[in-house]
Amino acid sequence: MRVGVDVTPLAQTRAGTARHVRGLLGALYGRPGLEVEPLRFGGEGRWWTLPRDTAWYHAGLPVSARGLDVLHCTTFRAPFSAPLPVVVTVHDLAILRYPDAFPRWHRLYGRTGLRSVVRRADAVVAVSEFTKAETVELLGVPAERIRVVPNGVDEAFTPNGPATDGDYVLAVGTLEPRKNLAAAVEATRRAGLELRVVGAQGWGGVEVPGWLGYVPDGELARLLRGARCLVYPSLYEGFGIPVVEAMACGTPVVTSAGGATEEVAGGAAVLVDAHDVEAIAAGIDEAGARRDELRAAGLERVTAFTWKCAADLVEAIWKELA
Repeated sequence: MRVGVDVTPLAQTRAGTARHVRGLLGALYGRPGLEVEPLRFGGEGRWWTLPRDTAWYHAGLPVSARGLDVLHCTTFRAPFSAPLPVVVTVHDLAILRYPDAFPRWHRLYGRTGLRSVVRRADAVVAVSEFTKAETVELLGVPAERIRVVPNGVDEAFTPNGPATDGDYVLAVGTLEPRKNLAAAVEATRRAGLELRVVGAQGWGGVEVPGWLGYVPDGELARLLRGARCLVYPSLYEGFGIPVVEAMACGTPVVTSAGGATEEVAGGAAVLVDAHDVEAIAAGIDEAGARRDELRAAGLERVTAFTWKCAADLVEAIWKELA
């Protein structure tokens, strides 16, 4: 079986979608009877976005995929039609829930192309039950056409290894409005602690003190191991990979109640109202008081998230369509 996989997120971002593509492909390469062909167009930089979205996905990609058995588009950007079965992965639908938090082109694409490509796909992958429910509600995709394939955790994230010195709280996320980093800053200040922030520059004019920029996985793991807790009060997530990475490092997690991060945490984190700074501050205090309990619960919970398991589920979908 020969499968074409869109690896464009590896050029577009270093955030969750890129981690998903990298982890999934790493677990799929070398499997007997499976040939995975990476497909891409263009390079880094925002100037590639328009030609990719308007031309390559709808004209160039179907041509590149001819002769293959299945095409898997690893985000909701995909052809309107193709000469082979198409799988589309939906990571989240923040573009529809919070359109004002995104640049103009992304808002336009969300209003026009998103629904068409997902509805026309032969199979849809959602990274959580929460995202599956969002896809049913917002895009009208029948639930039976959606498979839930949770993300995994990369090997760098383990509880054993060096830790960064200092008494601090860590936040992880691209600098963009829905990550709610201003609330994390104020909550950590009220808790009387230092906040360090890891993540790539994003959009929306978000600036935070303690920003370290993007760091490699090895350094991120060091920061997680040394942190009093991870504070992740995002307003909207489809999964929340930093939650499981923190748990894999034995770090207590404080995250938003009522969405995908609550689902992913599975009872192994302190849940807070992301709109209430005082509640986030209290959550940080609680995480410190319950550190040993949360560490043990998180390490147990994270065993449910592996890239091998994700790859097994995806390969099964491909075999059904090929």
